[in-house]
Amino acid sequence: MSVILGYCDPLSVAPGETIRFMVSTEGLKSYRADIVRLICADDSAEGPGYKEEVIETSVSGDHTGAFQPIRPGSLIQVPTNAQLDSMSSFTIQAIIWPTTPTKGRQAIITRWCADESIGFGLFVDNLAACALVMGQAGSEQILSTGKPLQERQWYVVGATYDGNTGAVSVFQRPLADYPGIDDAAEVTATFDSASLGGQGLPLLIAAACATRSTEASPVACAHFNGKIDRPRLARCALTAGAQAALSGSDVPRTLVPDVVAAWDFSREISSTQAVDISANQLHGKLINLPTRGVTGHNWTGRSVRWRDVPEEYGAIHFHADDMYDVDWQPSFTLEIPSDMRSAVYAARLRGDKCEEYVPFFVRPKRGTTTADIAYLAPTATYMAYANYTSWADIDMIEKLHGGLFVADDWDLVLNERRELGSSMYDSHEDGSGICYGSRHRPMLTIRPKRRQLWNLNADSHITDWLEAKGYAYDVITDEDLHKEGVGLLAPYRVVITGSHPEYDSREMLDALEAYTHQGGRFVYAGANGFYWRIAFHPEIPGVIEVRRHNGTRNWVSPPGECTLSFDGEHGGIWRELGRSPNRLAGVGFTAEGFDYSTGYVRKPDSFDPRAAFIFEGIGADEIIGDFGSAGGGASGFEIDRADVAYGTPPHALLLASSEGHSDYYLLVLEDISLNYPGLGGDECDMVRADLVFFETPNGGAVFSTGSIAWAGSLAHNGYDNNVSRLTENVLRRFLDSAPFVET
Repeated sequence: MSVILGYCDPLSVAPGETIRFMVSTEGLKSYRADIVRLICADDSAEGPGYKEEVIETSVSGDHTGAFQPIRPGSLIQVPTNAQLDSMSSFTIQAIIWPTTPTKGRQAIITRWCADESIGFGLFVDNLAACALVMGQAGSEQILSTGKPLQERQWYVVGATYDGNTGAVSVFQRPLADYPGIDDAAEVTATFDSASLGGQGLPLLIAAACATRSTEASPVACAHFNGKIDRPRLARCALTAGAQAALSGSDVPRTLVPDVVAAWDFSREISSTQAVDISANQLHGKLINLPTRGVTGHNWTGRSVRWRDVPEEYGAIHFHADDMYDVDWQPSFTLEIPSDMRSAVYAARLRGDKCEEYVPFFVRPKRGTTTADIAYLAPTATYMAYANYTSWADIDMIEKLHGGLFVADDWDLVLNERRELGSSMYDSHEDGSGICYGSRHRPMLTIRPKRRQLWNLNADSHITDWLEAKGYAYDVITDEDLHKEGVGLLAPYRVVITGSHPEYDSREMLDALEAYTHQGGRFVYAGANGFYWRIAFHPEIPGVIEVRRHNGTRNWVSPPGECTLSFDGEHGGIWRELGRSPNRLAGVGFTAEGFDYSTGYVRKPDSFDPRAAFIFEGIGADEIIGDFGSAGGGASGFEIDRADVAYGTPPHALLLASSEGHSDYYLLVLEDISLNYPGLGGDECDMVRADLVFFETPNGGAVFSTGSIAWAGSLAHNGYDNNVSRLTENVLRRFLDSAPFVET
C-alpha cells in the first residue's frame, strides 16, 4: 500500500517568511505537491461540500519520494567524551520505579550497542530482574539477580565491574518491604577479563544504542518505561558503603575523584537538560520529552509543587512511546508570496492511490492587518487532540456516542501507526496519561475530509460561512496569540473563535480579556473553550503541556504531579484556578454527548431592547438551529451554560437555551459533589447550551453560542437559516464602530 505522511514547521507563517514541509513516502518514488486554500474541509453529504482553491506556487509539481523513519521513545543522551572512554572499571546505579517490568529488556543506564553486542549497561532483563550486560567482539556476558522487580515500586539498583579481576556484581534493593514478596537480591560473578568496550558510544539513560550512528540523536532501542531518579556513574567498583553514600542527593567529598557523573533531575526541571552535579559536568540532553516535574523516591507529600521542594522531584518518567519530534529532513520549502492572502491552507500531496494534506495558516504580514475581522484558529487544541486513538482503547466509546463508533480510514491508520505519538487524551503503553502534545509530527486528526465534524473540519464551517457571506477576515492562531499578546488582537474590530478553543495558556487568556476590556468585540463560536490551563515549553517550539486532576478527563495526574513542568504553575481546568470561561465568554462547559444535537428556544432576555439587533428577522417562536450537519442541530457534542456563580457577568443576557438533550449528555464532573440519578439531559436543567450576549468596557461586547455544533448549522439550506441569520446580525453590529452602551 502506498502511503504519504507529512507535517510542516512553523504552523503559522506570514508573507515573506518560509515554511518547511517534511514528507515521508512508502511505496512511492514520487508525488505531486500543490498548495491549496482550504475553504471548507468537510466532504460529508450533510455539509456545504468540500471546497479548496489551488494556489500556484514555487512548490507546485512533482517531488521525489523518500521514506523517513520514526523513532519514538524518550531517553537522555550524554555525548561520548574522554571521561567515559578512559574508564576501565565502573559502578552504575540508580533509583528506579519500573512500570512495565515484564515487557522485556529495558535499559536503565547504558553505553551499549545492541547490533554489535559491545559495551556495558544496567538493564531490566527478560525476567523482569535487574541485570548487568557487557560485551566485547560481539559476545554478551550477562549477570542477572533473577528476581522480578515489582511494578510501580521503588528500588535502588546497580552494578559494579572491576577491570583488573573481572569481578562483577548486580544488586536490587526495594525501598519498601512487603511480606511474602522476595525481591531483594545481590549476586556476584567473574566475567572474562577484557578491556571495557563501548568507546566512542554515547552514554544513554532509559535506552541503549540500537546501532552506531553519526546522527545527532542516537538510533535507540530497549526503551525504559518508568521513573529514574539519581543515576550515578563511578570509575571504579565501589564498596557497598560507598554505593549507599553515592545514592544521596550530593556527591560525598571522599568520592569526588571516583565519580564520573551524578545526574540530578531536580535541577532545571523546565529545561531539556539533565544536569550533572559532578565536577565533570557531563550534562545530558533529553530526547522526545520524557515527563518531568514528577515525584521522586523521597516525595513526602508536604508540598505538591515541585518548585517548593525540588529535592523531592528528582525523577523523570520515561516512556517507550514518548514522541516530541520525528525529526524528518525537509522535503521542500515555500517562501510565502507577498500577495498570498491570509487564510487556512494545506500542502496537498498526491501519489498513486494515496493523498495527504498538511494544513497551515497564513497570517497577514507582521505588524499589519488586511481586514476588520480576525479568525482565531485554536491550534493548541489541534495539538492536544493530535492522533487521538482512545476510541480503540477504551471500552466506553459506544456509551459516549450512544451507538457504534464508526472509524474512518485515518482512524485505522492511527491505530496501526502508534509510533506517530498519540493525543493528550490517550495514555502511554504503561498506563500513565500523555501530558505533552507536539506539532512536530504528522497530525492526522486535522486532515480535511475526516468523517468527524470536529476541530479543523468543524472550524472550516466558520471560515466557509465568512466566505459565503462575503466577509473579509484575517487568520491568526492561538500560538501567535500566546507569543504576542493583546497587541496581535488590538487592531481588529472583531475576533471570532473556532468551534472548540479548549486549551489555553495564561498568556492567551490575558490577551483575550484585555482585548474585550479595551473595547474589542468577541464572538465565541463554540463550546468547551478556555477550559484546560496549558503551558508552552520555554525552550523548544511547538509543544504544550497539561495536567489533569479535576474537570472532565480521560486520565488523572498522579498525586503530587499536578504542577506543570514547563513553568511551575498549577495545572488543571481554568475554573479551578479562578478564571472560569464564564468570566471571559459568559458561558462555561456543562455537558457533552454525541448521539444527536438539538435546537435553542428563546428566553425572555432575547426580547430586551439591548438584544434587538441579534434577532432581527427571527420570529419569537422560532426554534433556533433545529437542523445542521453536526448531529442534526445547533446545540450538541459539547455545550456551555451561563452561570453567575462561575463568573457570568450579572448584566449578561441569556438569549436562548437548548432543550431536549438525551441522557447521553451528562453534567460535567466539576459540577458534581455527589453522584445521584437525574444528571442527564432528560432531567437535569443544567444540561443545556446557552446563547449569551453582554457589553464590555470601552464600548466592546461579547456574544457566545455555547455549542460546538453551532458551526455545523451555518450552511444549512444554502446559508439561509436562522443560525446563519442570527450570527450575521451579531457580526454586522460588532463591525459597526458605534460603541455599545455599558450597563
